Amino acid sequence: MDYWLVLADSEREQWGYSPRQTVGPLSFGTDRQDAVATMEEHGFTAMETAIDRWNPQRAQWRVEFRRTASDERRPAVKCYFVEGVGLTSVLVDGLRGPQVTFRGVRLIGRVPSELSAEMEARALERGEGIWFSLSGDLSWPGLDFDRGAQRAGDTAVSWAVFFRTGEIAGSSWDINPAEVWSHW
Repeated sequence: MDYWLVLADSEREQWGYSPRQTVGPLSFGTDRQDAVATMEEHGFTAMETAIDRWNPQRAQWRVEFRRTASDERRPAVKCYFVEGVGLTSVLVDGLRGPQVTFRGVRLIGRVPSELSAEMEARALERGEGIWFSLSGDLSWPGLDFDRGAQRAGDTAVSWAVFFRTGEIAGSSWDINPAEVWSHW
């Protein structure tokens, strides 16, 4: 397997995004078992890991989803759950993950500078603002997703984490475990 192979859009599941509500078939607030069942219906297998259990009422879990054996070393999607809150974040991998489209913009597996240019142009067309996340990536305000870049051989492609902070956090940096920000 070519570890840095980037799936073409035609090989990816096609997902939509509704801020603070859904990413593809996943709904924010859903418990782990329901998310696993939903993703199994879409051909994904799951691997659950407790990542923070110091507070049983707010224990955090990561569930990694893979489509096929070719995803053995790299999950397509990682979901993060907080006990009693449900699904809080969905990280979509830039190499193997589904294509997530929002307002006609494909967000996953793109050259970061091309994605930024398209996002900026769309924001200007619509008379909307833009902002830069704490990691320096361009985004639209109030849409609750952050992007990053990951290596794809001799280039880089975009990944994104979609989230709903709800009552328990103020920003994506508060709700997501540190491992999200070092996604590669």
